[in-house]
Amino acid sequence: MFWDESGASLLPVTRRTWAPRGRTPVICHRFKWKRVSMAAGLCYGSRGGGAALAFHHQVGAYDTDTLIGALEQLRRFLGGQKATLVWDGLPAHRSHAMGAWLRRQRSWLVVEPLPAYAPELNPVEPLWSSLKGVELANLAGDTLQEVIAAAERGIARIRATHHLAFSFLRYCGLSLW
Repeated sequence: MFWDESGASLLPVTRRTWAPRGRTPVICHRFKWKRVSMAAGLCYGSRGGGAALAFHHQVGAYDTDTLIGALEQLRRFLGGQKATLVWDGLPAHRSHAMGAWLRRQRSWLVVEPLPAYAPELNPVEPLWSSLKGVELANLAGDTLQEVIAAAERGIARIRATHHLAFSFLRYCGLSLW
């Protein structure tokens, strides 16, 4: 399972769009910096099974305690199955408290770090790109709830399009074989 965190705010992620000739599209927003943090885990079956997508969000930034809470929800999402977690070197991933918590989880969770400065090896990165390029593109929400709802619609789209999880893996040059 690959894991990564990202964020979104009330400031729109601007992307190319279309408009009638001679009418420049304009995005109006309120210049508010409120943020929502998101975490996703792409889970691939070890025996050629399908893929599953775990998603967590919260207002504000992740720290060690909130990441531990997200990982506890991940355990429930996996239904008690054992997992190998592959993630980057975020400071909250390397903290003493996280290390102690991970040592207590060895019965179900093994952690493998990604190489330093190698986001191109994490299939969750293209997932964020897809989400921010479709549902969050040019979204000028008035509340964080609008941004969260758009992100959840995007996660539902990705979950419903079964081949996307494997295309993210292939994009990174990885395979399950």
